[in-house]
Amino acid sequence: MRISVIGCGYLGAVHAACMAELGHDVVGIDVDERKIAELQAGRGPFFEPGLPEVLTRAQATGRLRFSTDLADARDATVHFVAVGTPQTKGSFNADLTYVNAAVDGLLPHLKSGDLVVGKSTVPVGTAARLAGVIEAAGSGATLAWNPEFLREGFAVKDTLTPDRFVYGVSGGEQTDEGAKAAAILDEIYAKALATGTPRIVTDYATAELVKVSANAFLATKISFINAMAEVAEATGADVTQLADAIGHDARIGRKFLNAGLGFGGGCLPKDIRAFRARGDELGLTDTLSFLGEVDAINLRRRERVVTLTRELVGDLQGATIGVLGLAFKPNSDDVRDSPALDVVQKLQAAGATVVAFDPEANETAQRSVPGLTTAASAAEAYSGADAVLVLTEWQEFRDLDPATVAAAVNHKRVVDGRNCLDAAAWRAAGFEVRGLGRP
Repeated sequence: MRISVIGCGYLGAVHAACMAELGHDVVGIDVDERKIAELQAGRGPFFEPGLPEVLTRAQATGRLRFSTDLADARDATVHFVAVGTPQTKGSFNADLTYVNAAVDGLLPHLKSGDLVVGKSTVPVGTAARLAGVIEAAGSGATLAWNPEFLREGFAVKDTLTPDRFVYGVSGGEQTDEGAKAAAILDEIYAKALATGTPRIVTDYATAELVKVSANAFLATKISFINAMAEVAEATGADVTQLADAIGHDARIGRKFLNAGLGFGGGCLPKDIRAFRARGDELGLTDTLSFLGEVDAINLRRRERVVTLTRELVGDLQGATIGVLGLAFKPNSDDVRDSPALDVVQKLQAAGATVVAFDPEANETAQRSVPGLTTAASAAEAYSGADAVLVLTEWQEFRDLDPATVAAAVNHKRVVDGRNCLDAAAWRAAGFEVRGLGRP
C-alpha cells in the first residue's frame, strides 16, 4: 500500500521504516530538515537498536523515502499521524499543537477513500474531534486511531511483531465505515496478523484509553513497588526479595516490579499527567487522583538517591561523584524526564562535582544540560570518585568488576540506583553499598 507517515521523531521514523520493511511504499514527512537528512542517509536521529539496518534495507528497495514537503503525502492512500504530544508548559495537559497541525496540513492533500490513522498518544475525545475536522473538509477521507505500544530499545521488534493491534474506528467494526477502515489496517499489518497477533477493533474513545490506561497501570505498578521500597527501608526488609515473592502470584506477575530510581522518558510521566488533567476536564478529579500519588512516589525516588549519596559521602560540596547512566533506560539515548539526569542536576546543585558516562546518551544529555561533564568511558567516570552511582542499568555497568573499580576510586562507595548490581560481590571488594529498599 502507499503510505505517508507524518512526523519522523521516535515513533514516526520507526513506523515509516518498518512499514517499508513490510513491503509498503512509504514516504516519511517532517519539517525538521536535519532529521530528514539523517534519515535519508540511513541514520536514525536517535539511538534505537536495529533501526539503521531497517532504514538501509528499506531505502535500498526504493520503498522508503523522506521529505520535508507535506504535499508528498498526496500520492498515499493511508496517512499515519505520528507526531509528538508533549506536556504543555505550565500544566499537565497534553500539547496537541503538532497533532492539530499535522491533520490541518493533510487536509488539502486528502482524497476520497483515504484513511488518516492516528498513532500519537492523545487525550480521550481527540479522535472524535479530528474526525469531525476531516469530515467537514469534504474530501471523503476518514479517520482511524491505532495506538502504538513501543518500548524504547525494542521499537523495531514491537512494530514488526507487536503483542496486539488496537483499531479505533468510527462506530466500531459494525458500521460500513468502520469495517472498511479495519480492512485497510488489516492489509497493512497482514504479516503480523497471519502469525496470530491479537486484534481488537473498537470505537475511538476506547482506543485512546487503551494507550493511556496501559501507561497509567504500568506507572502505578512501578510506583507501588517503590512505595514498598520505602516501607522496606523503614523496616529492614529487602524489596527485591519481596518483589520476587509477590511476583510469583499469577495475578500480579514479576514484570515492572523492579524497585529503584523509577520511570522517566517521553511517555509514562507526561501520559499519566495528561490522563489526570483530562480527568479533571471530565469532572473525574477524584477518580484519577491516585495518579498524583503515583507521580509523587516516582519523583521521591530521585530525592532518595541524593539522600543515600549524602549519607555515604557526607557534605556533597566539593565531593567528586562518578555517575554511570544518563538515559532514562538502557538501550536508548533518550533523556526526556530522565531520573538519572535529574539526580545529576540535584547533585550539582548541592555542590558536587559530577563526571557522568552513558554508552549512548552523553550527547543528548549535554544538549539537555549544557556544561554537563561527561566521560568517554565508565572507567573515566569513576576514576578518583568519592562515590559511584549506577543510575541506568546498562549491561556493561552490571558487568563491571568491583575489584577493578575499587583500584580506581578515591573511596569505595556505591549507590545502586537500579538494584542491578551484585551487592555481595561489591561488598566483598570493600565497597559500602546502598540500594533503594534494600538493607
